[in-house]
Amino acid sequence: MAEDIEEIRRKKLLELQKKLAEQKKAEEEQIRQEMELEAQLQAIMKQILTSEARERLARVKLVRPELARQVELILVQLYQAGQITERITDEKLKKILAQVDARTRKEFRIKW
Repeated sequence: MAEDIEEIRRKKLLELQKKLAEQKKAEEEQIRQEMELEAQLQAIMKQILTSEARERLARVKLVRPELARQVELILVQLYQAGQITERITDEKLKKILAQVDARTRKEFRIKW
């Protein structure tokens, strides 16, 4: 009887270890895919943005990461659609940031 309980415990432990290993492998794969996607995104940004614009976008990413991500995705979509024919300067990026920010910003009103 004690041997049966011990055998059940061993099997359960092996199952849990196997599940844990599978989860870890899945997480590592997801991290690898995210890193690969980020590298591709940065390569495209390097092609379509001037160095000043890339610096500005990096600074925006520090303060408003969601805004920077939206702008990056918009720029990638435009690039892939062939709508970006020349490099985007800092001034153009400022305008794009302002437009995206205006569309996504929520206004809060406090009434007294």
